[in-house]
Amino acid sequence: MNLQIFSIAVTNSSGLKIEVGMFFILILVLIFIIFLFIQKSSHKNTFFSAEVELSINLGGIGNVKLKRNADVAQIAHKAWTEFITRKAGLAFDPEHDVIIEVYNSWKELFERVRSLIKDIPASRVKNDSTQKLVSILVDSLNKGLRPHLTKWQAKFRRWYDAEIKKPENETKTPQEIQRMYPEYDALVQDLILINQQIISYTNELKRLSA
Repeated sequence: MNLQIFSIAVTNSSGLKIEVGMFFILILVLIFIIFLFIQKSSHKNTFFSAEVELSINLGGIGNVKLKRNADVAQIAHKAWTEFITRKAGLAFDPEHDVIIEVYNSWKELFERVRSLIKDIPASRVKNDSTQKLVSILVDSLNKGLRPHLTKWQAKFRRWYDAEIKKPENETKTPQEIQRMYPEYDALVQDLILINQQIISYTNELKRLSA
């Protein structure tokens, strides 16, 4: 290997000839790699030391401050994934969405988030910010989704199951049948409100993990 860093010589035409050795190139590459490593480490330290203020309307949770750490970022990412991949994380469309399917999605979400919380080792919940995040996840279910489901789901399902079996409704779409529900407007108004809060909440979770 040529260990010469670089050389400068005067050519016959009075110009300068600069030759760079392989050793010099290796030094530059090494410096660049070190620079990238420092930048990445600095970003990582900043990410995990940053305090984040969340604004969560779902369940009346309100504003909450917590610091990112590895557990917070990982848990938030898993929870965000559960919300964003289901109907619960998408805007409700009264013209096309089927309420029963939305409630089924919420039920699955309940089970998945509770499973996520249950699987967190107790030793990892000692950190104050991690405790806060777990409390937020619990409240999002019990104070956010549960009140609507308690008020509307059972009686709507019972009514809907009876209606779809009636001969006069055989040619109707699920959307047409659900609009016949006596309290349809009130149900959908509440459903849309909770749905909007869920979407906002999902965006806040993403901020913790992004």
